[in-house]
Amino acid sequence: MAEEVLENMEGLVTARQRLKTSIEKSRAFASALDEMGPKLEKINQRLPSLEAAARSISVQKSAFSASKDHIGHALGPASAVLKVFYTARELKMSLVSDPCSDLFNYLLVMKRLEEVLRFLAENCRLAIMWLEGINELVEKDVAVTNEKYLAVVKKSLRILRELQANEERDLLGGGLLGAALEKLGIEFKRLLTERSVPLDLASLATFTVEQASSTIASSYLPLPVMEKLQAIVERLNSNNKLEMCISVYVDARSSNAKRSLQALGLDYLEMRISKFEDVQHLEGYIDQWNKHLVLAVKHLFELEYRLCNDVFKKIGSDVAMGCFAKIAAQSGIHAFLQFGKHVTECKKDPIKLLKLLDMFASLNNLRLDFNLLFRGENCTEIQNSTRDLVKRIVNGACEIFWQLPLQLELQRRTSPPSDGSVPRLVSFITHYCNQLLGDDYRPILTQVLKIHQSWEQENYGEDLISNQVLVIMKEIGLNLDGWSKVYEDISLSYLFMMNNHFHLCNMKGTKLRDMMGDSWLTGHEQYTDYYAELYLRESWGKLLALLNQKSMTTLAGEDPVMERLKAFNEAFDQIYKKQSNRIICDEKLREKVCELLVQAILPVYSSYMQDHHMTFVEQDGAASNYVKYSVQSLEKMISSMFRPKLSKYNNSTEQRNLMGSVDYRAWKLQNMLSSLFRQKLRKHGSSRQAHLRAKIRSFVANQFRLTLTAI
Repeated sequence: MAEEVLENMEGLVTARQRLKTSIEKSRAFASALDEMGPKLEKINQRLPSLEAAARSISVQKSAFSASKDHIGHALGPASAVLKVFYTARELKMSLVSDPCSDLFNYLLVMKRLEEVLRFLAENCRLAIMWLEGINELVEKDVAVTNEKYLAVVKKSLRILRELQANEERDLLGGGLLGAALEKLGIEFKRLLTERSVPLDLASLATFTVEQASSTIASSYLPLPVMEKLQAIVERLNSNNKLEMCISVYVDARSSNAKRSLQALGLDYLEMRISKFEDVQHLEGYIDQWNKHLVLAVKHLFELEYRLCNDVFKKIGSDVAMGCFAKIAAQSGIHAFLQFGKHVTECKKDPIKLLKLLDMFASLNNLRLDFNLLFRGENCTEIQNSTRDLVKRIVNGACEIFWQLPLQLELQRRTSPPSDGSVPRLVSFITHYCNQLLGDDYRPILTQVLKIHQSWEQENYGEDLISNQVLVIMKEIGLNLDGWSKVYEDISLSYLFMMNNHFHLCNMKGTKLRDMMGDSWLTGHEQYTDYYAELYLRESWGKLLALLNQKSMTTLAGEDPVMERLKAFNEAFDQIYKKQSNRIICDEKLREKVCELLVQAILPVYSSYMQDHHMTFVEQDGAASNYVKYSVQSLEKMISSMFRPKLSKYNNSTEQRNLMGSVDYRAWKLQNMLSSLFRQKLRKHGSSRQAHLRAKIRSFVANQFRLTLTAI
């Protein structure tokens, strides 16, 4: 029991102790509570601000998480761009070599590099825009700032900006790609220079069509070279370097074309304008111009046209025509056209008309070639210059043609030849008109006149040329009539008319004779015989009377035979001296007149000498003072009369202006043949001469009169 009580007492003591402790704790807690009141009040006051701060932290955490995703999306493309950049770097290293070793592989690498650079140019700019946006966000918003990500963004942005700058520099020619393009330009020039061979234009003028085609083909660029040039042009064009390519091509081909033309000797195209005063001094140059222009257009420029179209055919016809226009201009087409213009500005004369017709024929034959080669806007200047030249030629030719009669009328005031020969103007005009009516010039002149008439809105008449030639020949007749009256010596006037009528009728088989008709020809033949009779009677008719005994009165104490012979000698010497300065231009007419004189004088002279042979024998030594000529010497002297003097045909300036140069060897050969002809005529020509004399007597007896101007 006691134990139980003891245990209860201990329990009470313990409980009491616990209670005391609890009371002390309660007192301590109460005291603490009293102290926590103000603190709780302060915490309660700060709760709204803490709540706001907590919400901000939650937002920051959410924003950073979103920014992290954006940064990841931006860095992914940037990384891809960098990988492509490393590929581009490898391709660039392949372009360090020379393209000539393997051109097509070189061009393939360039094409791949262009595609890579194009990708970089497009995507690098986009990646930079994204990273710039992220960088701006991170730098401005401190709440989401993360130094690790910010450093990555800035580094990527810096690399991409450097990459963009490098690639732009490459594309603009400042990098490896630019250097590669320069190498292509050098290779393009090398291929052109090595394969550009001057065209032998001088030989083409003498070649057959097959030979000319073969020569031109050999100057054309070989197919492998053409393919390389085309590939280079295409590559340079894709890199905006076509102008460099065009410049190289134009320089190379222009230089080659110049060398081709220089071999023809075209210095005359650069002559000073002062040299163009007289077209007659330029005849040879104009003929060369006609020939050289045909060679240049039909062969040289056509070759360059084809080459331009083949080399640049993948780029477009406008580029090809632009190149060709520059090559044609730089190599000399304008010099040809300018020379033609200077010729049209020369003073007007008949020779100029023929030269203008030659030039028109050349340009007309090249009309289709000009229309094909020099077409389009690039050749506008060449087109305008060509049209202007054609207009000048047509107007100039027509103006000269219509003024020819007036020019002949103005020549009427000049003096006729002092030797009674055919005036050079007459010889020139008859030959000139025959040329205008011939197959070479009449079609050209007809075309020129038709063009000019259409410009003037006038109709072209088919007889326009023939009528104008009739007017010209009428003016020639009026000139001859006027000139014949200038001579004081009537016999010289007869000789002059005989010469000119024979010249006009001595045109059988010519176009002029066909146009003028048979009656015109017959009239001049009759008029020639008529004036021949008058001339012989007036100048030589009195000579034979001196040997006629009945008509001779002698002085006292003198032998009448010797006196008559002396008088004959003196008269013959006087007439021969006077007639020796006169000329019969045509050889046939000259032989006829001389033969008439021989047959009229020699028989009488020979008969007189035979009849008085004994008288001469009796006179012995004194006869030598009177017998001055033998029959043979007299015949030789008469037969050698009326010949043109060589000096007359050696006056190079004046003679060439109207009649053209004389070939001395041809003249000498002609004289040799004339001598043979005279020997034959003496044997077989007496009947013909008798017929001629009878004809002349008949005309004189009938008092035949024929006016030269009655055409």
